[in-house]
Amino acid sequence: MLLTLLMLVPLLTGLCCWPARDRALLERLNLLGFSVLAALAVWLGADVLSRGTVEAFGGFLRADALSALVVGLTAFVALACGIYAVGYLREEERAGKISARLFHRYYVLTPVFVGTMMAVPLVNNLGLLWVAIESTTLASVLLVRFYNQKSALEAAWKYIIIGSAGIALALFGTVLTYYSAVQVVGEHAANGFNWSVLIEVADRCQPAAMRLGFVLVLVGYGTKAGLVPMHTWKPDAYAEAPVPAAALLGAAFINCAIYGIMRFTMIATKCLGHEYTGNLLVLFGVASIVVVAPFVLVQRNLRRLLAYSSIDHAGIMVAALGFGGKLGAFGAVLHMVFHAVAKPLMFFCAGNVQQHYDTPYLRKVTGVIHTLPFTGGLFLVATFAITGVPPFALFQSELTTLGAALAADRPWAAALFVAGIVAIFAGFLVHMSKLSLGRPAPGTARGVEGPWRLGAMLLVVVPVAVLGLVLPAPVYELVHRAAMMIAGVP
Repeated sequence: MLLTLLMLVPLLTGLCCWPARDRALLERLNLLGFSVLAALAVWLGADVLSRGTVEAFGGFLRADALSALVVGLTAFVALACGIYAVGYLREEERAGKISARLFHRYYVLTPVFVGTMMAVPLVNNLGLLWVAIESTTLASVLLVRFYNQKSALEAAWKYIIIGSAGIALALFGTVLTYYSAVQVVGEHAANGFNWSVLIEVADRCQPAAMRLGFVLVLVGYGTKAGLVPMHTWKPDAYAEAPVPAAALLGAAFINCAIYGIMRFTMIATKCLGHEYTGNLLVLFGVASIVVVAPFVLVQRNLRRLLAYSSIDHAGIMVAALGFGGKLGAFGAVLHMVFHAVAKPLMFFCAGNVQQHYDTPYLRKVTGVIHTLPFTGGLFLVATFAITGVPPFALFQSELTTLGAALAADRPWAAALFVAGIVAIFAGFLVHMSKLSLGRPAPGTARGVEGPWRLGAMLLVVVPVAVLGLVLPAPVYELVHRAAMMIAGVP
């Protein structure tokens, strides 16, 4: 029942919003739905900690530690974005940028998008995993083209065309993965597409089909995660979607794609050994970090800067998986948690800046800490957190990943990893110091963040600060269990 509710609550929230037209009612329905979802996610985490694995409908739905983490992170980001959206959309409406129709569209589409994301970590069948990830694209593409401008329509087309090409490759990879196991599933043939069955027989699967299947899945789901060179849709989509929708894409949806890669990596590694999967993962992961670095250094658009940051962090997670071992798996899962918690704060601050200055261009914005004091200060905090400056939590996961690279005897990959991270940090520091600490332009009015936007930022900054000092025991236990499962440790 719990697993079913986790998917149904957001979908029913969107359905209830469909006939509603009162703006206050739409806001309350979304906030209620996401609050209930967050409570259910905590319940699932506690259930998994006590029982190990939670199943429903004879294993059709299944949740383990990794599933519970992705569910919890998605619910947290959805709640924070739901709170921020109230203030953000009211301001957009006051400025005449959206109509009542667009207001209604956002509150219908967003919970549907969240519902499709919740299905990703809960379905046991790898075919349905593909369906769930494709559904996230169909649910979110209308949010990318939300403002109906030419640039938004172009971004939406790029998003769906590149995403559809990637997901088609993932489908072929999924079919090949099943084909590699079809001769060995035996009495479990009826459930042969289930991850829980495939992981048990993976060491007896056909290697040739598994090799090709893993490459196709990595490229397919890597497109959704925004790995280089399949990343080109991300900067446009992040720049054009409403800020709370872009935050969902950048902090929650990315985890769904990485989750798919993690599941298939576990199967392929058991069949082929770590060297084959590890080399591919390191190649795509490190390439994403290195290629993104110069774009960060020369970037002029604030929202696109956050897109390149997400590509970088997807690369870190995939590279950590590729480095392998307990350290690599632990670093990947830890980074997933810390990134999902910290990234919404960057988007919220960027949204406040763009609304107040009516521009996303960095050269036109200076002295935010003087005109929007809370936003300017929290923007600096978010910058330090997202670039992994100690004592913020992402420093721990990046250091763990570096340790995994050295333990795997990959010195060149480790060197490129460090060089990319340092270059990206330098780029962010230059951009954000000018944006927040510079002198405001003459005549720039002082702004007010408002209680809803400020409340959402405070909701996020508290765990950002806490996680830099201590990882709560239940969260650590889920991370540890998920990492050991990925590493193949019983």
